[in-house]
Parts: sequence; C-alpha cells; structure tokens
Amino acid sequence: MASNLLPIPFRRTHSVSLSDAMKQYISNKYDQQPNMFKEDLSLIDQLRSDAVTSLEAHSSGIRKLSAYAAQLVWIGGKFPIDIGVEFSWYPALGFNTQRPVSQHNLRFELANILFNLAALYSQLALALNRSTSEGLKAASNYFCQAAGVLVYLRNDIVPELGGTQPEDMDSITLESLEQLMLAQAQECSWSMAVKNGYKDALISRLAAKVSDFYDQATEFATRSDIISTDSIHHMTAKHHHFAAAAQYRAACDCLEKRKYGEEVARLRDSLACVNEALKESRWINKTVLGDLNGLKIKVAEDLKRAEKDNDIIYLMPVPPKSELKTLDRAGMAIARKPTEICDPATSLGDHGVFGQPLFARLVPYAVHVAASTYSGRKEVIVNNTIDELEGLTNKMRDLLQSLNLPGSLQALEKPLGLPLSIKSHAEEVRQQQGLHMLRRSMHDINSLKSNDVATYEEGVGLLRLEATENEKTMRKHGTERWTRPTSQQAGEKLYNQVGEIDGYLKSADNSDELVKTKLKECEDALKVLEGTERDLEEYVPSSRRAVMPAKVEREASRLRNVLNEVHQLESRRRRKIESLREKLKEDDINPVLLAETARLEREFPMQKIEPGQFETLFDKRLERYNDDRVMVSNEREDQDSITLRLQEADLAFVSVRRGDTSTREREQALQRLENAYQKYKEILVNLETGRKFYNELAIMVNRFRDECREFRYQRRTEAGQLEADLSNAMSALNIAQNNNLQEQKQRETLRSHYNVKAPNKDPMPAPIPQRAPVPPPPTQGTWTPEVGIKFGGPVPLPPNSGNLHNPTYPNTRGSQLRGSQWEPNAGIRFG
Repeated sequence: MASNLLPIPFRRTHSVSLSDAMKQYISNKYDQQPNMFKEDLSLIDQLRSDAVTSLEAHSSGIRKLSAYAAQLVWIGGKFPIDIGVEFSWYPALGFNTQRPVSQHNLRFELANILFNLAALYSQLALALNRSTSEGLKAASNYFCQAAGVLVYLRNDIVPELGGTQPEDMDSITLESLEQLMLAQAQECSWSMAVKNGYKDALISRLAAKVSDFYDQATEFATRSDIISTDSIHHMTAKHHHFAAAAQYRAACDCLEKRKYGEEVARLRDSLACVNEALKESRWINKTVLGDLNGLKIKVAEDLKRAEKDNDIIYLMPVPPKSELKTLDRAGMAIARKPTEICDPATSLGDHGVFGQPLFARLVPYAVHVAASTYSGRKEVIVNNTIDELEGLTNKMRDLLQSLNLPGSLQALEKPLGLPLSIKSHAEEVRQQQGLHMLRRSMHDINSLKSNDVATYEEGVGLLRLEATENEKTMRKHGTERWTRPTSQQAGEKLYNQVGEIDGYLKSADNSDELVKTKLKECEDALKVLEGTERDLEEYVPSSRRAVMPAKVEREASRLRNVLNEVHQLESRRRRKIESLREKLKEDDINPVLLAETARLEREFPMQKIEPGQFETLFDKRLERYNDDRVMVSNEREDQDSITLRLQEADLAFVSVRRGDTSTREREQALQRLENAYQKYKEILVNLETGRKFYNELAIMVNRFRDECREFRYQRRTEAGQLEADLSNAMSALNIAQNNNLQEQKQRETLRSHYNVKAPNKDPMPAPIPQRAPVPPPPTQGTWTPEVGIKFGGPVPLPPNSGNLHNPTYPNTRGSQLRGSQWEPNAGIRFG
C-alpha cells in the first residue's frame, strides 16, 4: 500500500578489505608493527561487513551502522583520509544510481555510512504502525534522528571530503532531505494531536509548521539536480495540504469563538489551498490524493454551512485574505544529531555501548605529522646556520686567494722543496683517488639525472596522451554533449607539477655546469697533486736561497701569525659544523611527543589530536638552537677582526718586499696548488649535494609519474562511462522519437476517423430511415414522420443526473421520468 510519507533509499557498495590496507599502511608509514593490532584489524572488517549489509528496515541496523560510523570517526585521528583503499558506493538518488562513485577517502566511507543511517531511520519510521499514538511518537522520533544525521553529514563530514563530492550529497540535496524528514516528523506530531483530540488552535499551529517544513523542502528540492520530480510534486501537494488543514482548524477555532465572518474567510482560503494541492493529482499517489479529497469534501461542507449561517443568521462581515492574521506556529520536530557518532567518547571506552576504540595503541597520524613538522623546522634552522658558517669560510678563502696567500709566504719561508701543507693536500688527494673519484661521482650523478628525466618525461607523455585522447573524443561528440572538464582543468595539480619539476631540472643543469667548470679550471693542478712527489717538486720551481732582511722577516712572521689564526678559525668552525650536525641527528622529539599525546588523551579523552596542539612544545624545544644563532654572530665578528689584521699584515709584507721577484714563479705555483685543493673540496661538497638532490627528485618524479598513470586511467574510465551514457541516451532518444512518431500517427488516424473532412462536391444526402409498419393505429400524442417533430415544455430532470454535461450521448434516463417503462410499439413521445 502506498504511503503518504517518503523514505530515503539506501546506498549500496562492494566489499573491500580495510584490514589489508591498514596493515600495509602501518607497516610502511608508522614505527609500530601491524601484528600489534591483529584483533583490531579483524574487528574493523567485521564492523564494515555488518554495516554495509544492513539494508532493511530493522532496528538492529542502527547499532551496526552507528558502531562502524563511531569507529570511523575515532580512527580519523589515527590515520590520514587516504590509506590506499578505494571505496565504491552507488548513489541512492538521481539518474546514475547504477554507476558507482569511487574515492580513496575514509571520510567518503563515513559519509555513505551516515547517509544509510539516515535512510534506515526514515524507513523504520514508515515501517511503524502509525495508527496509534505510540507509533506516531516513535515515527516522529525516527524522522528527527534522520534529520540530525543529515545535519551532521552536511555540516561536518561533506566539507571535509575535498575534491569532487557525490552528486546526491551536495548541500542543497541534503538540506532538502533534512527539511523533508523534519516535515514528516512534524506531520506525525500533528496526527498524534488530531488522534488525541487536542484543541483546534493547537492543531492549526502544528499543521502550519508542517506546511512550512514541506515548503522549505520543496524550495531546496527544486534547486537540486537530484531530487525527482515526483518527490517535488509530492512535497508541493503536502505543503498546500497542510496549509489547508491549518486554515480549516483555525476556522473551527473561530466557530468556537463565534468569529463567524473570519470562519468563512479561513474556510475559503482552506478550500483554495486544497484546490492548489489537487493540481498535483497526476503525480501523487492514491493515499495522498485520498487525503486531499477527503479534506476537500469536509471543507466544502463546512464552508457551505458557514456561509448559509452567516448570510441568514449572523450577518458578520467576511474579511479578505489579506486582513487575516497569520497563523502561529508550533514546532515539535527538531533535528537530533547522533552524539554517539559525533562524540565517540559517549559510545566508545570501558563503559561505551560500542566497546573499546580500535587502534587505541596506535600513535595518531597527527603525531607523525607533528614529528615531521618539527624535523623540518629544526633542519631549516641548523642548515641555515651551517650555510652561514660555510659562507664565512668561503669568504675568507676568496680573500686569501685574492691576496695570493699562503703561496707568497710559503715561497719566501721555504725557497727549496715542498711546504708541509702542500704535501698533506697531495697525500689526501692521492688517498681519495682525486680526479677518478670526481669523474665517477659525476658519472653516477648523470645516471641519476637521466633516470629522473626519463621518469619525468614518461609522466609528461602520459598527460599529453590523455589530453590527445580527450581532444579526439571531444571532437567526436562535440562540446555540447562532451561537457566534462578539460585535461588541464581536471589535472591542474599535475600540470602545475610539470612546470615545477621542469624548473628544478633547469636549475640542476646550471649547477651541474658550474661544477664542471670548476673541475675544468683546477684539473691540471689536481693531476699534479695526485701525482708523485717528484712531479710536485718539478711543478714547484725552487728559488735561490737568500737571507731575509730583519724588516722582511718581521713582517713575514706577523703575516704568518695572522694566517695561523685563520687556520685555527677554520678548524674551529669545521668542528662546530660537525657538532651542529650531531646535535640535529640526536634531537629526537618522538618520546616528548608521545608523552604529550598521552597527556592530551588522558585529560581530553576521545578528542581528535591535531598537529597544531604541539606548537607550544615546538617553540620551547627549538629554543635550544638559539645559542647557535649567537655563535654565528660571534664567528662573524671574529672573522671581521681577523680579516682586518690579515689585510694590514699582507699590505705591510708586500710593501717591504716590493721589487723582489726572486720567488714570484714559486709563489704562483704554490698558490695554484692551494687553490686547486680548495676547489677540489668544494666540488666534493657540490657533488654530494647533487647526489642528494637527484635522489630526492627521483622520489618526486616517480610519484608524479604514478599519479599521471592513475589520472589517465581514471579519465579513460570516466570517458568510457560517459560515452556509454551518451550512447544509451541517444538510443533512448531514438526510441522516444519512434514512439512519438507512432503516437502521432495514431492520433492522426483517430483524428481522421472522427474528424473527416467533407469532399468538395455536393454532400451526400442523409439516408431516410426505413421503419416497419406499426400494426396499431397511432394515438393522440404519438409522433409520426408525417407530422414532423414538435417540442413541448421543458422536462424536469432529477437531481444528480449523470449526463447533463455530455451532449454527445442522449440522456438514457429521460424515458424513466414519468415512472413508466418504454415499449417499442408505443413510439417516442416529446413534450
């Protein structure tokens, strides 16, 4: 039997294994073993299986759906929304209920479970016996709970989905369903008031609120692309129905208060509302139509009685509708949000109705995010400090190179043989296999770069191929029917990554060329350094031994002392850099984060942990690096002081040796070897940086390529579905056109049968009926063809004659008006 209320249909899904995806994610992303959560993994699959199979109106489904939803809300703080499992759900409303919508999103799963919970509440309400007050009260409660679930879904869950939202879960559609549930809850309260014989004034206010809810539901439904037209007609009819009911009950209240003129006005408005509702009679079910017809009969009878009484007895003026006071409202339906789901603390735990929360021992995902955030911040601070220290060192080396130091001093102090610093540099280069190691490292980096470029180009090629496929399909179907977003619009994130990665590669090319230039500049000197001792001695010419004047010796000693300070400064700085790296490595915030997380979970049970809750802890923890900033400032001051003294000492040294060219060639050779060694050390650092960069880029381009593959697959699948829909639509259109043509031909045939046009020639004369002779002679008052047809006075017809408005057929009751039976031998009498 059709109901006068509407349920929400269920959404359907396929079975998936949450436990496998969670186990894999825990193994890959967390520092905990999946075996620790073996029981939880088994329970989550069982909860989902129970929830997605609860597709009938039975109260046991409430617990199954609510328990799974509460656990999903809880584990939302433990896992990210994408754990690598695809959830596919079929829409419950609209035109694509046979096409599943898929997302890698735990919130999408939760949204569908909540939608089905609202659907279950609505169907439970319809399954109740609403002929009793208890049944009506329970039904109203179910509808209010359904509305509350929809409110929670619309306000708290759907906005967090991100990306493309399901078409039957847009805010307009959910708002319409919410108002519909409230309208039906209010209608149950109205029915209960009528059944219990409450006063007409209260019943009128309840009915007016029902009409308001249906009006709002209709308003949102007409703006939705999903709500069916039949449902819109139903809600429209109900809106006018309860507007009529409200005015009717208000009229009854006016009768009781002897406001006879207002009674007539409200009854007239009630009848107008009923007639407005009956305009939807073609699209509403028989139950709703029967309610409307019953109300119309009752209103019409009371209006007839009220008008007669007022016209004859009371003679009160009937106010126009514009002067009638607006009816008050009495709202009984309120959306009740599911607190056992919104706040899992009320349903999970030692005393919770849904048992213990799953994965309670798993460190929340937000803690991992917080740890990563802190690690990034401390690395930025330490790396910036190291970069500043190394920048100071490079600045000092540039100064020494510009002053031709220490080569000029070494040539003077040791005119024969090799200085100890050059010997140590040469030994270091030999042990590290100098040029061979540099070339091998550059070859390895080029291989990494080639792999990164190939992976990147593969991803770009997939995007281009997808764009070409989409362009061909769009040209095939036309832009009017092929309305899906372009490749650039749908894959905006990927196309932005194309430019981003291309910029990284170009910047890396420039850095690689710079390293090659450095190596080319110092390659000859490095060959000498990694050569034999004899090669070094032949490369560095000896100068004639000369006795240094006291003045030159004094300035040389002064310069040597300053250079020793420079070397000490560099050595101290290297130790500080190593100390900073060790400090960065040993700074493990995980124990502190876990302790803080335990405190938060203890003091605020079931509260979702967010990374922002650790900001105060971060600030306090990062204060340990403030001393390093002070240290950099001190290093800069010390270097500025040494630089000033070095420049003064070198100026004095050059002044006392002005005109002495005996050691110039030796100075230049020693300085070239010193510069080559410093370049060698720089290149080693550059190559290590390049290796690290291309390894990190490999992760980025691999992810980019995989996302491009997934994007192309999804777009191809979407295109195939869209083409199938277009093909089905065209087939349906052809069938509809054929049916329309057939119907048109049938109508033309019927029209030609009943509406034959007369030919152009003279009309055919009507046939003269041939009657059998009647044996008895005609009596007076009996019609004969010879006397023609004569009409007498009008014949009174009985009331409620069924054919008064159908001139096509004769009135078959006319012969019974005189109370006698017609006999063929009596002829036909008129008048």
